[in-house]
Amino acid sequence: MFHCKDSLSGINGEKRPGILHRIDKDTSGLLMVAKNNSAHQKLADQIKVHSLTRAYKALVHGNIKQDSGRIDAPIGRHPINRKKMTITDQNSREAVTNYRVLERFGSYTLVECVLETGRTHQIRVHMSHNGHPIVGDKTYGVKKEEFNLKGQLLHAYKLGFVHPDTDEYMEFTAPLPDYFEKVLEILRKNNE
Repeated sequence: MFHCKDSLSGINGEKRPGILHRIDKDTSGLLMVAKNNSAHQKLADQIKVHSLTRAYKALVHGNIKQDSGRIDAPIGRHPINRKKMTITDQNSREAVTNYRVLERFGSYTLVECVLETGRTHQIRVHMSHNGHPIVGDKTYGVKKEEFNLKGQLLHAYKLGFVHPDTDEYMEFTAPLPDYFEKVLEILRKNNE
């Protein structure tokens, strides 16, 4: 973004120039940034109709028994803690997360989460509500973690969309960060 700072879309103002798909502070992975207002509008339209591919990998607490599932639960601001989101019917918006198990480690499960909607903290709130909070998530998860992490193990690894000028479908992936891979290595060794 730094190299394009003077030519990015101005739709989101000076604080978030061109940003379309963003991630939480302690989440790693891909972002989507539009270089001009026309591209921004066309990509925003794709987000609005839920035609973007947004997939995440997450390590969660507990052993998820079913191989896949769908969490369809509306999300809104927490009534007491305004910095948090929660499952609620009041002042909420539709939120749908599809997940599938990638690997099981006894008391942890590696999952892929694919968003149908894109609400603030959606995966974190849905997985916690489902009884499987994300490892390292201090807001919605377990307060004391065994891995001494600085952030949560949630990674936006795949982003797909129709290019705003060429109409060609494009898909991008980002590898897991080293600290995420190290935790998986530990769990794999312990699981042998």
